[in-house]
Amino acid sequence: MGISSSSITNILTLRYDSSINPNLPKKTWKDFESSNKPPNLDFIENSILEEIENKLKSINSKEISIAISGGVDSTLVLSLLRKTNPNLKINTISMKFANSVDESSVASKVAENYDTEHHIIYLDNYLAELPKSISIVKLPFWDLHWYHVVKKAQAFSKILISGDGGDELFGGYTFRYKKFLSLTSKTSTPLEKVKTYLQCHERDMVPDQEKIFDEKCRFSWNSIHNTLLPFFDNNLPRLEQVYLADYNGKLLYNFNPTNSRLTDYFKMNSLEPLLNNKLLEAAPHIAAKYKYDVDHEIGKLPLRIILAKNNAESLVTKEKLGFSVNTTNLWKSYGHSLCKEFLDNSRVVQDGWINKNWILKHIDNSELDIKYINKFLGILALEIWFRIFVTKEMSGHESLST
Repeated sequence: MGISSSSITNILTLRYDSSINPNLPKKTWKDFESSNKPPNLDFIENSILEEIENKLKSINSKEISIAISGGVDSTLVLSLLRKTNPNLKINTISMKFANSVDESSVASKVAENYDTEHHIIYLDNYLAELPKSISIVKLPFWDLHWYHVVKKAQAFSKILISGDGGDELFGGYTFRYKKFLSLTSKTSTPLEKVKTYLQCHERDMVPDQEKIFDEKCRFSWNSIHNTLLPFFDNNLPRLEQVYLADYNGKLLYNFNPTNSRLTDYFKMNSLEPLLNNKLLEAAPHIAAKYKYDVDHEIGKLPLRIILAKNNAESLVTKEKLGFSVNTTNLWKSYGHSLCKEFLDNSRVVQDGWINKNWILKHIDNSELDIKYINKFLGILALEIWFRIFVTKEMSGHESLST
């Protein structure tokens, strides 16, 4: 199994590879042209309910699993699931990471409210099973928490439900909207907006990004910019352009394909009710003002209103929740030593993909910025992928420990 130079540079710069054949439809700027009408909330809710009911009927299962973080998307899906299936046995799954902010208590509260069997996955070393998860998805990504969720869920049922898609379809990435709007104007050029969009992904790039790569990668900022330019070189308002870029980014070329490969491997049926065909068609046309409250920096407004209608709004916070590990603490406890072990005699360095001098310059910095930590963990994933699929010296069954 080979990999192209553009795939490596995109994964280590954008955290996705647009050469992957996506499961979801690609969208153009015309798909995000606003109707300027308030969203039809009954239509949104009914489309989610239909997707859930159709899947449950096709599988005929009396027990299902759903991943919950305590955030808007998974709480909404769970509330609608319980509303229409009062007697269904539901297993809820959340995650708790060592030395990280514990969001599992929020998820536990949600689970209790809807009378589920709640299971918390506790992970001390988030990287321990990275070779196995990479061998399954066949892509060099390191942040594969879904592996642990699916592995747990298979013990309970054959259906795993998630709230995926809410951020991309309903404006959930509020932490970068305000910054993007403040750094651009209506007169900004498409290229200026592309560069600002990249700047707003604060953890994805480092100041010396181009120096990560060696000759084989042929890194080019022009190539990175050209990947994003179609999303900003159009007549859409600025926020809709960001929504367009977000949709055609990690959702299509990272989260969805990797999650699908993991559920397939464990012979599970996946269900993403927010990514139903009706919403995929209609939600992009909802104007930004109906999705995102600029003054209060609150996103996913239609979903929050539906939550309130179902008496569930008080269960979630205004902050975005998700399965998030404290990357800095992970680096100090396991990441640094594992990177030292694997990158000291790196195959991707020897083969001309990654610059050894960049590694040596930063790896032992005791105050390493989180941007660099993310980059090192990405290179670690690439190194493991390379040893599994190129040199074949790893099987994927190894456990990473220090």
